[in-house]
Amino acid sequence: MRLIKVSDYNEMSETAARLLYEKVAEKPDAVLGLATGGTPEETYAALVRKVKAEPVDLSRLQTFNLDEYAGLSPSHPNSYYKYMEKKFVQPLQLNKTQFHIPNGEAGDGEKEAARYESLVQESSGVDLQLLGIGENGHIGFNEPGTSFHAKTHVVTLNKETRAANAKYFKQMEDVPEKAITMGIGTIMNSRSIILIVSGKRKAQALKRLMSEEVSEDFPASILHSHPDVTIIADKEAASLLS
Repeated sequence: MRLIKVSDYNEMSETAARLLYEKVAEKPDAVLGLATGGTPEETYAALVRKVKAEPVDLSRLQTFNLDEYAGLSPSHPNSYYKYMEKKFVQPLQLNKTQFHIPNGEAGDGEKEAARYESLVQESSGVDLQLLGIGENGHIGFNEPGTSFHAKTHVVTLNKETRAANAKYFKQMEDVPEKAITMGIGTIMNSRSIILIVSGKRKAQALKRLMSEEVSEDFPASILHSHPDVTIIADKEAASLLS
């Protein structure tokens, strides 16, 4: 596990974008695993700028998103489909066949989870997975207590996670209670992982992660068992590290 300390959110984002760019430049048919939320927003913006400044072939790129809210249609303004369409797919002019995300509108969530898991496994495998970390240590929407062996599944979001995402909705009641997420076992099959961490609110989580304790009570701790993990943390997030 490699820790890169940077000065601020912008430097964290630029650093992560450079690593994503280098992977695609090195392997044009790369499979990227992508995250959503506030933390990776500028990473995607920086990647778009980098690709426009130094064009690379993206025609064979494939992407798989970590998760999607259950019950939201792709056209819903708070769906992760819409997030990725706006911040990644359209700016990079990708074909929608290159972009994969669970269907939040699926009537049978577990069936959709199984379909998505099969899709990930049928690809050549995720070459580089981008992750964020929740204050409770969740990765994707895998809440504390999730089995380290879990594959893509339906999860009930706990109140802390819903509260953290409430800022994107008009009111707390609008935040979905469930989501479909890649499981920890699926994430760990990725060849390489980048974890981006920003801000004081994530400092305690990063400190616990770096303590090397491995427990299902803190999902991100499983990353200690992966052979190729790079953590990029800004000054505030790393403020509790010695």
